[in-house]
Amino acid sequence: MKKIRLSILVTVVAAATLLYTCKKKDGTPAPGINIFSLADDKQMGEDLKQSILQDPKGYPLLDSVKYVSSYNFLNNLVKAILDTGNVEHRNDFNWEVKIIKNDTVLNAFCAPGGKIYVFTGLIKYLDNEDQLAGVLGHEIAHASRRHVTQEMTRAYGLTLLKDVLLGKDSSKLADIAAGLVNLKFSREFEAEADEFSVRYLCPTSYKSDGAAGFFIKISASGQGQKVPVFLSTHPSDSSRITNIQTKSAELKCTGMGLYSSRYAAFKSSLPK
Repeated sequence: MKKIRLSILVTVVAAATLLYTCKKKDGTPAPGINIFSLADDKQMGEDLKQSILQDPKGYPLLDSVKYVSSYNFLNNLVKAILDTGNVEHRNDFNWEVKIIKNDTVLNAFCAPGGKIYVFTGLIKYLDNEDQLAGVLGHEIAHASRRHVTQEMTRAYGLTLLKDVLLGKDSSKLADIAAGLVNLKFSREFEAEADEFSVRYLCPTSYKSDGAAGFFIKISASGQGQKVPVFLSTHPSDSSRITNIQTKSAELKCTGMGLYSSRYAAFKSSLPK
């Protein structure tokens, strides 16, 4: 039995050293090595959800009943992205979206398992629905492409594998989930999330380069230092704008919708 376990360990560790450069038939990046299951992703998302619910001062969530129109708008936007048929694990995860009332934070994040959180500061900063769609597409990609658990596999995979193969307790998901809010992704995963944001929006009526619109606004206002964590990892703003717009042209996306008036009404529905 020990020899079998050692063989498995050597095989998996060797596989984990491979570069994440494989492509699928449609040209999209193939998922990297991940020792975590989809159930693990969902559990981490639930753990983070509970942590946020237990910290109303740090994460003051808007009441979905009191602000039903705000949530309807956001849920419809997320649904438009999920229903394109391009989002992996569309039906595997329980996708949810929550609004955090904090006008000073330009941020959004999506935990494993499809738990999406958007700060009012980001919503109010953006000019149109297309820009928010681009940002949400980026965040949905992190969850759907399972970037968090891939990053964790890279960082903790060997230790966790040893624990599992030796029969030890390896239930560390709840502890790790607490640090997901401020997780920084690798250059590779940020670029991939940018690309998939375009792919997700391409079949919709939105302009597929909405995420680039965010960078353009940041650059024009001279507030580059305020770029949120989820968009601040390399590459630079200018190269990301170019890459996003290039991918949109490459895919021949035709959507042109900005929906600025509808977005203005959405912003007005939020608390002052």
